[in-house]
Amino acid sequence: MDFTLTKEQKEIVKAARKFAVGEFTDRAAQFDRQETFDLAIWKKACDLGFVGAHIPETFGGAGYGYIEHCLINEEFWSVDPGMASAVLATTFGSELLMLCGSEEQKDLVLPRLVSGDAIMGCAITEPDAGCDVTGAITAAVKSGDEWVINGTKMFATNGTIAQYMLVFCQTDPEDSSRHRRHSFFLVPTDTAGFTATKIRGKMGIRASDTAELSLKDVRLPARFLVGKEGEGFYELMEFFNRTRLHVCAQAVGLARAALEDSIRHTKNRRQFGQAIADFQVTQFKLAEMATRIRAARNLYWEAAWRADGGNMDHSLVAMAKWYTAKVAVECADEALQMHGGYGYIDEYRVQRLYRDAKILEIYEGTKEIEKTIVARDLLR
Repeated sequence: MDFTLTKEQKEIVKAARKFAVGEFTDRAAQFDRQETFDLAIWKKACDLGFVGAHIPETFGGAGYGYIEHCLINEEFWSVDPGMASAVLATTFGSELLMLCGSEEQKDLVLPRLVSGDAIMGCAITEPDAGCDVTGAITAAVKSGDEWVINGTKMFATNGTIAQYMLVFCQTDPEDSSRHRRHSFFLVPTDTAGFTATKIRGKMGIRASDTAELSLKDVRLPARFLVGKEGEGFYELMEFFNRTRLHVCAQAVGLARAALEDSIRHTKNRRQFGQAIADFQVTQFKLAEMATRIRAARNLYWEAAWRADGGNMDHSLVAMAKWYTAKVAVECADEALQMHGGYGYIDEYRVQRLYRDAKILEIYEGTKEIEKTIVARDLLR
């Protein structure tokens, strides 16, 4: 397999890096402390084509594949994970809409995501339903030619800033298999009964909006059902296959940032009369970090390459998601250790990377879920 980037892909990497360095560097600490974000930066990213690069040209996007979208994610996250998430996660849910949404739904939402006129989010998790998505009890009940939704969602990305949310609802509580009980709905957030409350005090990616949602007698026309009734679980699994690739790129970007900060710090920091980079123990740590990052990137590139070729390998995606997140957490930990006490204060980016890294092992499927997917495939 040849994972050599094309000239165009290299230009995408270069442009993404330049944008992130120019827009993120000076304000990342501010947004982290304030748990907020300047949407003008998102608008600028939209104007330059970074947002929704994976969305087809028919709907205003660049029509790139998973590789290109992942390359943008990796470069943005290598500068600041929080701001990267705030910018690029504004299309979260578009993958599912492209997979199984109606043409009317796609026409309504996708062009607005690309142009910077709308933000999208996806609401799956509930207070008592996380990894066990089949346990979700937010209910959508038919009422004439409408659906009426009642329930609560947790940790909804973009909950307080989105114009549209994809909401995972129980539509057939009596299905004995548990896997055909749910369906997805496209919910305009200005619909009566929809309320979003910002979640504050997150450990990491604090520039990115996360919310608790309350849906009380939210009434939607029948055409806002996304995909097929009762197929929500299977649609969600296909959705995760795609979004987990993005998480892989995020993880590698963060790990790269940790390595870059470590190299810079250890070359400048002196102990016992010499730079700590001169000590073999430090050199071994740097070598191990670089090796893990290369292995992690190759793993997710293969998964993305296969997906772009029409061969989505769910087990490979799960391997890549688990391993890249593991590498990000390990590299952030090693980087902070090499910074010593300096790494423990917010003057240095490394403490932010350390906090940001952990979410990669949690969202889009915990590391335990990813290992379970791989093991089941091996034992099947």
